[in-house]
Parts: sequence; C-alpha cells; structure tokens
Amino acid sequence: MKSILGKKIGMTQIFTEEGNVIPVTVIEAGPVVVTQKKTNDIDGYSAIQVGYGEVKEKKINKPLKGHFDKSNIAYKKVLQEVRVSDTDAYEVGQEIKADVFAAGDKVDIAGISKGKGFQGSIKRHNQSRGPMSHGSKYHRGVGALSAATYPGRVFKGRKLPGHMGNAKVTVQNLEVVRVDADKNYILVKGAVPGPKGGLLTIKQSIKSK
Repeated sequence: MKSILGKKIGMTQIFTEEGNVIPVTVIEAGPVVVTQKKTNDIDGYSAIQVGYGEVKEKKINKPLKGHFDKSNIAYKKVLQEVRVSDTDAYEVGQEIKADVFAAGDKVDIAGISKGKGFQGSIKRHNQSRGPMSHGSKYHRGVGALSAATYPGRVFKGRKLPGHMGNAKVTVQNLEVVRVDADKNYILVKGAVPGPKGGLLTIKQSIKSK
C-alpha cells in the first residue's frame, strides 16, 4: 500500500482548463525515510517503519538515538509503520517522496482535528435549541436525560456536553489533483483534518480497489 507522511500547508484554489474552480488543500508530503523493515519471520507481520521531519539530537531519547544510529539515518521527529505486502521492495535508508502518488489517485488522509475545548451539546452534537422567547425556560440546555423512575439512570453513550475535537479523523476517497515532485507538494481536492502545520498520513484509498 502506498503511503507517506506530510504537513498541512493550507487551502487554496486552482482552475481547470475549462475554467472551473477546484478547492484544494496543499500538503507538503515527505520526503520520508525507511528506518526499519519488519518481516513475518521475525516480527510476525510485514511492514516498514518510516521517519519524517528533522529533529535535533538533544530532543530524542537514548533508545531512539540508538535506533537511528544503528541504521545510520538522520534523527527524525515522527516514526510510523506502514503495512506492506512485500518488504523486499524497500531498503533501509530509502527515501519515499511525493511522486509516489500521481494526479487522479484516490487517497485516505488522517490527522488530528482542531481542538474546540469544552462545548455544549448544540455545537458538539448539532442538537436543536428551545424557544428563545422571553417566556421560555429552556434555551440551549441538554434536555431530558433519562426515562422517569425506571431505569432511573443515564444510558452510556448519551450525547452530552464535553471535550470537542482534538481527535483522530480520517477523510476517505479524496482525489489527488496535482503533484509537484520538486517541492514535494500534493494538492488534494477538498478539506483535510487538522490545523495548518498539522501532521497528516496520506494512504492509498481502501475504496479505490
């Protein structure tokens, strides 16, 4: 499966030859470096470990330093595993760049959504409010929580106010509109999770098969 790590740059728009406007998200994808290969014989599954983003030596711990030194690879900020069917196609130290994808490909993009802090049920779960007139005693409250005396408790999973956002979100089946291999930019149609500068995982779409 094709995969790469990247950083969200922001959104813009481009025009087709017919003059139609397409909203796109610009992602700085890679380059990532293969830092380790995991095989069925040793680890019980087949995958590669990739590293992304430069980091100073003083900001990593000793186990990670030894891991990078063993592979003779520059220290990386983020490590992530990618399941692959055949690890023989990869070598430790090999670079994977944005050109692993091409225009027209379908991808799934995962990232950490923007944190919204503590929010009420209207904003968090899109619930409806009560009348806002003067005589109303109910405006933006939670509403009834349980069913009278029996069962006399609030069921698990009830949609209530609480921490909103700052969770892993995956948007599936987005189209790659353009790839700039020189600058390692990927332009994807539509929006992706997270703030500007947020870490993203771009994978070949599971729905495209």
